[in-house]
Amino acid sequence: MAPLAFERSAQREPLPVTLRRILILAGIMLILFLAMYSWNQRTRALDDLAAEIGLELAGAVLKPLRSLQDSGQDMWDRYFDLVAVREENEALRQKVDELEARLLANGEDLAELKRLRALVQLPVDQSWRPLGARVLSGRMGPNAVLDSITISRGYSTGGRPGTPLVTHLGLVGRVLKASAHSAIALLLTDPGSRIAVFAQETRAPGILTGHGTGQPMEVNFVQRAARVHEGEILITSGLDGKYPKGIPVAKVLSVAPSDYTQFMAIKAEPLVDLHHLEEVLLLEPTGIAPPPDLGAPPKEIHGPPAPVRPGS
Repeated sequence: MAPLAFERSAQREPLPVTLRRILILAGIMLILFLAMYSWNQRTRALDDLAAEIGLELAGAVLKPLRSLQDSGQDMWDRYFDLVAVREENEALRQKVDELEARLLANGEDLAELKRLRALVQLPVDQSWRPLGARVLSGRMGPNAVLDSITISRGYSTGGRPGTPLVTHLGLVGRVLKASAHSAIALLLTDPGSRIAVFAQETRAPGILTGHGTGQPMEVNFVQRAARVHEGEILITSGLDGKYPKGIPVAKVLSVAPSDYTQFMAIKAEPLVDLHHLEEVLLLEPTGIAPPPDLGAPPKEIHGPPAPVRPGS
């Protein structure tokens, strides 16, 4: 039995080369580790080196992370800033819209104030009382039965039938029919309108007749001897009893002898823009006699003949 065991031990294979190298390397590393550990225990050099390397590695890792964090925070702050700026811009835009609307309203109020101021400065004698009214609607053109407007005064507030309507530029027309609080006024361009007028410079009388919106008006019954000229202003004469004397009405467009009558053929246009009326003045009669015209020549008084003296 003993020789057999010896033979087996003699025949046992040696350790592989690789394993031996590993064991040798492990032993060397263990010796180095123990040596370095012993050296480090005395000098603390490895601890300082490890701490420095750890700090460098931590800085190398944390610095990009910190930069990324700062970038994210900056982007977040910018987002909130953009949201705040957008909200502020929206608020400013709304305020600008409100200011523009207020400016337009103020501009409209100012324009209305100018129109009303021009109306109230219209010179009217004491026999007429001016009353302001708004134009509510209008009917003009070839499809309208009448050239007319509806105003905001009726017979209970001064808008009785026959009441003249004017603006600061001149005559508009007269009230045709009225309810309690509104009225329909016939414009001077309506074919049913007849107005007694004078030529302002030559004092030639005539009757101004309408022919519908967009058509020139005619001045009838002006004698051929009258020297009415183009551009002359026509004013109310007051002879028809419908309108106060001296209100500007129209401007002469053309003057020519008539081919059919012994009168002149005169065309005229209204002084007032009848398509853009917004406010008018009604001239309500007060019943007070107008003041005498001091510039007019004294009237001749014709009385009974003087008595005959005896012996004359």
